[in-house]
Amino acid sequence: MLSSLAFIFLLGLLLGYLSLKIKLPALIGMILTGVILGPYMLDLLAPNLLDISADLRKLALVIILTRAGLALNLKDLKRVGRPAILMCFVPATFELIGILVFAPLLFPISLLDAAVMGTVIAAVSPAVIVPKMLYLLEHKYGTDKSIPQLIMAGGSVDDVFVIVLFTAFTALAAGGEMNIGQFAQIPISIVMGVLLGVLLGALFVYYFKHYHMRDSVKVILLLSISFLLIALEEEMKGIVPLSGLLAIMAIGITILKKYDVLAMRLSFKFTKLWVAAEILLFVLVGATVDLHYAVSAGLSAVLLILLALLFRMVGVYCSLLGTSLNTKERLFCMIAYTPKATVQAAIGAIPLGMGLPHGELILTVAVLSILITAPLGALGIDMTYQKLLKWNE
Repeated sequence: MLSSLAFIFLLGLLLGYLSLKIKLPALIGMILTGVILGPYMLDLLAPNLLDISADLRKLALVIILTRAGLALNLKDLKRVGRPAILMCFVPATFELIGILVFAPLLFPISLLDAAVMGTVIAAVSPAVIVPKMLYLLEHKYGTDKSIPQLIMAGGSVDDVFVIVLFTAFTALAAGGEMNIGQFAQIPISIVMGVLLGVLLGALFVYYFKHYHMRDSVKVILLLSISFLLIALEEEMKGIVPLSGLLAIMAIGITILKKYDVLAMRLSFKFTKLWVAAEILLFVLVGATVDLHYAVSAGLSAVLLILLALLFRMVGVYCSLLGTSLNTKERLFCMIAYTPKATVQAAIGAIPLGMGLPHGELILTVAVLSILITAPLGALGIDMTYQKLLKWNE
């Protein structure tokens, strides 16, 4: 496994650097590293590393979401108001509708299979957009109207909404029943996640104010509790719905609100951790990509993904109606809300593993959505933020 990690970091750094040199986001080189090293090309990654790939990707996601929470000011979110709530579910709903309309026309699949495919594809990737939005926050682009905060907050809840729908539709496709209780899990998991995160954040602040310790130790404590929250989410399934990722963000937000000096110091520490975590995350996402599947799907799958993105962008536009954002700023939000990666890598193979009729097709479209939207969305953000957003001195 150690040699596999060495390959991941060395080649990931190299191809990430080369991507930056040709004006592309570094994550493109990192995803390409995963494709090259993965089991479908050179097969240089140890099987035991691939076995824990999902957990390692979650670890990286925990790091970036904690960092996001430590930079997300509640006053900014309150100022955004209604659009922040709409961005949590409207764009994903529009994208799902687009797939329900076009997937049965492009492929010989049922409406239910299209719904399963839609919920696999419709989630935006916090792992792609959160680092980009944090960069904009640090360099004060779009901050006068809280645009980075809006996109970060919406993208995190968007995943919860889509994954609950995915669970409901896969249960129905497997011969089970879908009831209103499954949809009630969405607001409950959001509320429970936020409440638990706020409580833990307040406890952390109290503890850190009364007991002196190095910031590095505080980071370890935060990470440990975050990992336990992810595990708790799994354990509580079927009992009380809980969003562990939202709880993690809420911890950071609470620390920023109650102890802003510490939040700034911890954010700096998590920024350093992200250097290694980013490589690990995107290389392992790339390692899930089977190019044979991607090629076999053909132009129909590519067309479906592009049409779905158009529906998503319309959903973003509708969410922003009635706001003070101008046309350029709305266009930026539409571009920034397109990348997909982590959720698709995590759940794309589940329908195939369940033996659903079109599981292989769903996995193929999920793989293609990563290959198309992660680089395209990241590149779109990098190329447009200076032109479309206002810089605040």
